[in-house]
Amino acid sequence: MPSRSAMSLWVEQLQSRGRYTFTRDEAESDTERSFVAAQTALRRLKEQGRVVSPRRGFYVVVPPEYRAAGSPPASWFIDDLMRYVGQPYYVGFLSAAAIHGAAHQQPMVFQVVTSTPTREMRAGKVVIRFSMSSLVERLPVIEQQTETGTMRVATPETCAFDLVRYPASAGHLSNAAMVLAELAERLDARKLVDVAPLVRLPDVQRLGFLLEAVGQRGVAAPLAKWLAGKQPRAV
Repeated sequence: MPSRSAMSLWVEQLQSRGRYTFTRDEAESDTERSFVAAQTALRRLKEQGRVVSPRRGFYVVVPPEYRAAGSPPASWFIDDLMRYVGQPYYVGFLSAAAIHGAAHQQPMVFQVVTSTPTREMRAGKVVIRFSMSSLVERLPVIEQQTETGTMRVATPETCAFDLVRYPASAGHLSNAAMVLAELAERLDARKLVDVAPLVRLPDVQRLGFLLEAVGQRGVAAPLAKWLAGKQPRAV
């Protein structure tokens, strides 16, 4: 059987078991192909639009309904991708806000927070953009169900703080305010206070100010009480 057919059949078997990602090493081992033969077969599958590779050595199976886009949504493979690169992560900013129902400002890219500088990745028309944070493993996240498993997503409270900590990723503070207005009904004021000690005081002040500015004084009140004991400077 030609290597192309063997690789194609193997990819179809993966998909039939509900798996949509694999590594080049797995493909070589499972199809018993040499490095060169596996590379050639995978290149052909990429040219046919059957698979896409957002990172060297990591592949995503593209179902027929996503061939025009060149890739399934990032939510299908982000958890496997970040495990492959060996970095902690969570889905953040506008992507997380949209998952929590604040979808007015739909992001053009899939936004991910991780621990080290990471280049933007592309899979077909899907663009994954990374921001770096030293708090990625300390801030609260949830395990969100996806079509293919789960992914780590910032809680509404983590998302709210990130919108003011990284205003450029939020489309700047005016856009962050619009998103917060939609996100507010999902925010737990006590959980905001729990997150506050992990971030800088000016970020707490900015979040409180924006929440009050969009008419969410009740949500901001516990933060204001917490801040009062810290004797913050005016920012």
